[in-house]
Amino acid sequence: MTDQTARKAEDASPEAGNATVPTPGAAPHNPAHPKPYTMPDDPEPDQVDPLAQAQKEAFDYKDKLLRTLAEMENLRKRTEREVADARTYAISGFARDVLAVADNMHRALAALDPAVRAASDATVQSMIEGVELTERELLKSLEKNGVRKFTPEREKFDPNLHQAMYEVPNSDVPAGHVAQVIQSGYMIGERVLRPAMVGVSKAQPKTAPQAPAANNNAPEK
Repeated sequence: MTDQTARKAEDASPEAGNATVPTPGAAPHNPAHPKPYTMPDDPEPDQVDPLAQAQKEAFDYKDKLLRTLAEMENLRKRTEREVADARTYAISGFARDVLAVADNMHRALAALDPAVRAASDATVQSMIEGVELTERELLKSLEKNGVRKFTPEREKFDPNLHQAMYEVPNSDVPAGHVAQVIQSGYMIGERVLRPAMVGVSKAQPKTAPQAPAANNNAPEK
């Protein structure tokens, strides 16, 4: 064998130049398109821990259960509150109409002069007592249904409870307090069914101090 023939055989051998011999049936490796890099810590789909997966699902189900229970509890409390409000305030419209009857009874009794009442006969006395008894029974029936009367005389004026009609110069009542009650107010539950009509006391005007009178009998200097 000549030297040229031996050199060609060495170039064609697998060890020549550390050349890579392609595997039969495999696609040739293209250095221009390398394989995508995979993080070594990323588990393969078939390597997921079944216990960890089950614990995660159990935690999710528990969280959903707790949220559902909290929503149901809030719904129960809200429903109870709405039912209680309906029971308390459902008669508000009817109660306002009844108040007009109670006001008329009170005005009729207040307009009766005590001297005329004392001089009236037994029949008139019985009629007056009957009207007073009817007024008391009407107020009791209102209180039984959550409607109560209030008379805020000498109390501090509250715009949420009182309706000011005028101001009264009254030195016996502090300024900003109720001096007169024109019409009593009514509450239903914790709400104002009708504010009380009142006259509010105002501060008395301060009088300027008078200058001392000149002494005409003073001796001349």
